[in-house]
This record gives sequence, structure tokens and C-alpha cells, in this order.
Amino acid sequence: MGKLYELVKRSMDLAAAGVGLAALAPLLGAIAVAVKADSPGPVLFRQRRLGRNGEIFELLKFRTMKHGASVIIGGDHTVVNPVNDDRVTRVGAMLRKASLDELPQLINVLFGQMTLVGPRPDLPEGLQVYDSHQRRKLEVKPGITGLAQISGRNLLSAEEKWEFDVKYVDSRSLLTDALILLRTFGKVFSAAGIYKTENKATADRGKP
Repeated sequence: MGKLYELVKRSMDLAAAGVGLAALAPLLGAIAVAVKADSPGPVLFRQRRLGRNGEIFELLKFRTMKHGASVIIGGDHTVVNPVNDDRVTRVGAMLRKASLDELPQLINVLFGQMTLVGPRPDLPEGLQVYDSHQRRKLEVKPGITGLAQISGRNLLSAEEKWEFDVKYVDSRSLLTDALILLRTFGKVFSAAGIYKTENKATADRGKP
């Protein structure tokens, strides 16, 4: 894509992240208090993830699991979120259902590590399993939401997600980004695709 696209996209990211953090400050504060009151441990969960061109950055989320709980990693080196997970706190379960745990990633967007729309960032171990085609997802910044998230979310296998990620890299545009953002709100409100055990037949197939 051209420099104009990159410039406009970055300007929109900065505006949205800045305004979003300011407007959501009361909600973010309330969530932070709830997380802290619900269980001991830090308010934020920090995890190393793959950024553009394979650079490592620290992804931010509100903590949804008990402090010290281990992260479950699948054979494809992606994070597994089981249903009825006893590692998840009461507040954490509510945050996950509404995707509110992702809001701190607006800070990642503000710092230029992420963008609003792009492939979701994988763990660094992903570099061990990507083939040359799948690795193309690293040509762009990772996003808070993306084509895979509106096409099935966690109902998809890692390979299916990576295929959608590369499809986004090849078809990205400001219009595509806008359509993905609009459809993301519907997915969040319906809480669709959070867990792999949901009916996979309900997944959409990559149309923004």
C-alpha cells in the first residue's frame, strides 16, 4: 500500500486511541478497581507478542485470570481459552464476554505498536510454525480487531486465522478497515466466537 494510506491510517489510529482513552477513562478506572478488588494481583496483564516485521512488543490487557495462573499454549503455539476455565476470575469472565479486557491495547495503538485493524498478534513462538505464506501477516502492524475476528474468532483454527490475516494484508484499504470495525461491534455485542466449543457453522467467512 502507498504512503498516503499508511499516513491516513496512522492518523486515524492516533485520533481514535487518544479520544477513546480520554472518553473511556471513567470506564477504564472502574474496570481497574473491579479487577483489583476481585482478586489479588496486578490490574494489567502483559505478554510478549509479535509485531510488524517480527519485532517483539508487550501487549496489554486487563487481567482476567488469577495472578500466577499459567497460560495454556496449544500445539500451534497459540493461546487456548477453554470454556469454564477455573483460572478466570469472576470479573475476568465478564470482561472477556464483552471484550473489555482488550481496551488497554489502545495504549499499544497510541505507541505505534498496534493498529485498530490488522492481524491479531501471535506469541513469539509463532515464528517457529509459520510457513513463508503465513509469515506475510507480519508485513503489517497487528490489530485490536481484524478479518479473522469477524470471520469466526476462536472458532477458527490457527491456520484458518493466518489465512484470513494474509488475505487482509493483500486486500487492506481504508474502506476494508471501516467495514471490519463496524462488524466488530456486532461480534462484541453478541459475544460470538469466544470459545472453540461453539458451533463452528455459525462462523462467517471473511467478508468485511
